[in-house]
Amino acid sequence: MRRPASLTALLAGMLALAACASVPRGPDMLSPGYPRALPNDGRVEIQWANPADFTEIRDSPNRYAAARGPWFLDLMRYMRQRAEAILPPGETLDLTVLDIDRAGGYEPWHGPAAQDIRYMRDIYPPRMTVRFVLRAADGKVLAEGERRLVEPGYLLGASPISDSDPLRYEKRMVDDWLRREFGARR
Repeated sequence: MRRPASLTALLAGMLALAACASVPRGPDMLSPGYPRALPNDGRVEIQWANPADFTEIRDSPNRYAAARGPWFLDLMRYMRQRAEAILPPGETLDLTVLDIDRAGGYEPWHGPAAQDIRYMRDIYPPRMTVRFVLRAADGKVLAEGERRLVEPGYLLGASPISDSDPLRYEKRMVDDWLRREFGARR
Protein backbone atom coordinates (compact mmCIF):
# COMPACT_ATOMS: atom_id res chain seq x y z
CA MET A 1 0.00 0.00 0.00
CA ARG A 2 1.30 3.41 -0.98
CA ARG A 3 1.30 6.34 1.47
CA PRO A 4 0.09 9.74 0.32
CA ALA A 5 2.94 12.17 -0.43
CA SER A 6 1.81 14.54 2.34
CA LEU A 7 2.07 11.79 4.99
CA THR A 8 5.55 10.84 3.77
CA ALA A 9 6.64 14.48 3.91
CA LEU A 10 5.19 14.80 7.41
CA LEU A 11 7.07 11.73 8.65
CA ALA A 12 10.32 12.95 7.07
CA GLY A 13 9.87 16.32 8.76
CA MET A 14 9.24 14.70 12.15
CA LEU A 15 12.37 12.54 11.78
CA ALA A 16 14.45 15.60 10.88
CA LEU A 17 13.16 17.47 13.95
CA ALA A 18 13.94 14.52 16.19
CA ALA A 19 17.47 14.34 14.80
CA CYS A 20 18.00 18.06 15.43
CA ALA A 21 16.79 17.74 19.00
CA SER A 22 19.39 15.09 19.74
CA VAL A 23 22.37 17.10 18.44
CA PRO A 24 24.34 18.56 21.36
CA ARG A 25 24.52 22.34 21.21
CA GLY A 26 27.13 23.03 23.84
CA PRO A 27 26.61 25.15 26.93
CA ASP A 28 23.73 27.60 26.77
CA MET A 29 24.41 30.77 28.75
CA LEU A 30 20.67 31.38 29.17
CA SER A 31 19.92 28.07 30.88
CA PRO A 32 19.26 28.24 34.63
CA GLY A 33 22.07 25.78 35.37
CA TYR A 34 24.76 27.84 33.61
CA PRO A 35 27.56 28.71 36.07
CA ARG A 36 28.05 32.27 37.34
CA ALA A 37 31.74 31.81 38.18
CA LEU A 38 34.75 29.73 37.32
CA PRO A 39 35.59 27.13 39.97
CA ASN A 40 37.79 28.73 42.61
CA ASP A 41 41.13 27.01 42.17
CA GLY A 42 43.74 29.72 42.00
CA ARG A 43 44.76 33.25 42.83
CA VAL A 44 42.29 34.75 40.34
CA GLU A 45 38.57 34.42 40.98
CA ILE A 46 36.26 35.24 38.10
CA GLN A 47 32.51 35.60 38.30
CA TRP A 48 29.99 37.32 36.06
CA ALA A 49 26.63 39.02 35.98
CA ASN A 50 23.55 37.51 34.37
CA PRO A 51 24.58 36.54 30.80
CA ALA A 52 21.11 37.44 29.51
CA ASP A 53 21.99 41.08 30.25
CA PHE A 54 25.27 41.00 28.29
CA THR A 55 25.23 43.25 25.22
CA GLU A 56 26.49 40.32 23.13
CA ILE A 57 23.30 38.40 23.85
CA ARG A 58 20.77 41.16 24.50
CA ASP A 59 21.44 43.04 21.24
CA SER A 60 22.03 40.02 19.01
CA PRO A 61 19.41 39.40 16.30
CA ASN A 62 19.67 35.72 17.28
CA ARG A 63 20.28 35.80 21.01
CA TYR A 64 19.95 32.05 21.36
CA ALA A 65 22.77 31.46 18.87
CA ALA A 66 24.90 34.08 20.67
CA ALA A 67 24.29 32.30 23.98
CA ARG A 68 25.38 28.86 22.70
CA GLY A 69 28.79 27.37 22.68
CA PRO A 70 31.79 27.49 24.96
CA TRP A 71 33.09 30.91 23.84
CA PHE A 72 32.39 32.71 27.12
CA LEU A 73 33.87 30.07 29.42
CA ASP A 74 36.88 29.78 27.11
CA LEU A 75 37.45 33.54 27.37
CA MET A 76 37.06 33.52 31.17
CA ARG A 77 39.58 30.66 31.50
CA TYR A 78 41.99 32.56 29.27
CA MET A 79 41.54 35.71 31.35
CA ARG A 80 42.32 33.78 34.53
CA GLN A 81 45.41 32.14 33.04
CA ARG A 82 46.82 35.45 31.78
CA ALA A 83 46.09 37.31 35.04
CA GLU A 84 47.77 34.58 37.11
CA ALA A 85 50.85 34.87 34.90
CA ILE A 86 51.08 38.65 35.45
CA LEU A 87 50.38 38.88 39.19
CA PRO A 88 53.35 38.75 41.56
CA PRO A 89 53.39 35.78 43.97
CA GLY A 90 50.97 36.13 46.88
CA GLU A 91 48.66 38.68 45.26
CA THR A 92 45.08 37.71 44.45
CA LEU A 93 42.57 39.19 42.06
CA ASP A 94 38.77 39.09 42.16
CA LEU A 95 37.21 39.88 38.78
CA THR A 96 33.55 40.35 37.96
CA VAL A 97 32.52 40.60 34.31
CA LEU A 98 29.57 42.99 34.12
CA ASP A 99 29.13 43.14 30.35
CA ILE A 100 30.68 41.82 27.15
CA ASP A 101 30.22 42.53 23.47
CA ARG A 102 32.38 40.48 21.12
CA ALA A 103 34.20 41.89 18.12
CA GLY A 104 32.15 42.07 14.97
CA GLY A 105 28.44 42.36 14.50
CA TYR A 106 25.51 40.76 12.75
CA GLU A 107 23.97 42.58 9.83
CA PRO A 108 20.48 41.16 9.28
CA TRP A 109 19.88 43.27 6.17
CA HIS A 110 22.06 40.81 4.23
CA GLY A 111 19.18 38.33 4.40
CA PRO A 112 18.30 35.16 6.29
CA ALA A 113 21.16 33.18 4.74
CA ALA A 114 23.64 35.53 6.47
CA GLN A 115 22.00 35.72 9.91
CA ASP A 116 24.82 33.74 11.55
CA ILE A 117 27.68 35.63 9.89
CA ARG A 118 29.68 37.94 12.16
CA TYR A 119 30.97 40.87 10.10
CA MET A 120 34.29 42.30 11.26
CA ARG A 121 34.19 46.05 10.77
CA ASP A 122 35.82 48.86 12.72
CA ILE A 123 32.41 49.98 13.99
CA TYR A 124 32.05 46.70 15.94
CA PRO A 125 35.04 46.65 18.35
CA PRO A 126 35.19 44.19 21.25
CA ARG A 127 34.02 45.65 24.57
CA MET A 128 33.96 44.42 28.13
CA THR A 129 33.13 45.98 31.50
CA VAL A 130 34.87 44.49 34.53
CA ARG A 131 35.05 45.22 38.24
CA PHE A 132 38.15 44.12 40.12
CA VAL A 133 39.78 43.99 43.55
CA LEU A 134 43.51 43.32 43.81
CA ARG A 135 44.78 42.14 47.19
CA ALA A 136 48.24 41.69 48.68
CA ALA A 137 49.24 38.43 50.35
CA ASP A 138 48.08 39.83 53.73
CA GLY A 139 44.60 40.66 52.32
CA LYS A 140 45.18 44.42 52.08
CA VAL A 141 43.43 45.97 49.07
CA LEU A 142 46.06 47.27 46.65
CA ALA A 143 43.72 48.44 43.89
CA GLU A 144 40.07 48.25 42.96
CA GLY A 145 37.76 49.72 40.40
CA GLU A 146 35.59 49.27 37.38
CA ARG A 147 36.96 49.43 33.85
CA ARG A 148 35.33 49.66 30.47
CA LEU A 149 37.60 47.87 28.04
CA VAL A 150 37.35 48.62 24.34
CA GLU A 151 39.72 47.92 21.47
CA PRO A 152 38.69 50.50 18.80
CA GLY A 153 41.55 49.66 16.41
CA TYR A 154 41.16 45.91 16.76
CA LEU A 155 41.42 45.35 13.01
CA LEU A 156 44.58 47.46 12.73
CA GLY A 157 46.49 46.17 15.75
CA ALA A 158 49.43 43.82 15.86
CA SER A 159 48.91 40.35 14.53
CA PRO A 160 46.29 38.46 16.49
CA ILE A 161 47.07 35.56 18.81
CA SER A 162 45.91 33.10 16.15
CA ASP A 163 44.22 33.84 12.86
CA SER A 164 41.84 30.92 13.42
CA ASP A 165 40.93 31.68 17.05
CA PRO A 166 37.35 33.05 17.12
CA LEU A 167 38.23 34.96 20.33
CA ARG A 168 41.51 36.46 19.07
CA TYR A 169 40.37 40.09 19.31
CA GLU A 170 38.82 39.68 22.75
CA LYS A 171 41.93 37.91 24.03
CA ARG A 172 44.18 40.67 22.74
CA MET A 173 41.96 43.26 24.48
CA VAL A 174 42.20 41.29 27.75
CA ASP A 175 45.99 40.96 27.40
CA ASP A 176 46.39 44.70 26.78
CA TRP A 177 44.26 45.60 29.81
CA LEU A 178 45.96 43.15 32.18
CA ARG A 179 49.37 44.41 31.11
CA ARG A 180 48.36 48.08 31.59
CA GLU A 181 46.48 47.56 34.85
CA PHE A 182 48.63 45.02 36.68
CA GLY A 183 51.88 44.55 34.78
CA ALA A 184 53.44 47.99 35.37
CA ARG A 185 53.87 47.40 39.12
CA ARG A 186 56.54 44.71 38.70
